[in-house]
Amino acid sequence: MLEILLIIFIGRSFFRLAEEHNQNKWVFAILGVVAYYAAALIGGVLLGIADEIFGLGIDWENTLLLTIIALPIALGAVYLLYSLLKKTWKKNVVIDTNEIKDIGKSSDNI
Repeated sequence: MLEILLIIFIGRSFFRLAEEHNQNKWVFAILGVVAYYAAALIGGVLLGIADEIFGLGIDWENTLLLTIIALPIALGAVYLLYSLLKKTWKKNVVIDTNEIKDIGKSSDNI
């Protein structure tokens, strides 16, 4: 239940960010959720490789432990993606000017 609320929060955050910057809202909301699951998957694979190489002795049957380990990895990746999109979109802000108001003015006065 808690993970469903987390997914809704992530999707909603990306939706609002895309809405603020006039991007496709649903694509980026879904991208945020997919990034969460992809980061959890990649983190789990890397953890499994580290367990094999270093013999960490992780209990793979304990799903609560695996969720607790995967949660910060996935949230960190989502935060990085969110920050990257926000920073990129902030740079590309297009300022709309009212062109009708500027008709007849010289380029020096604009």
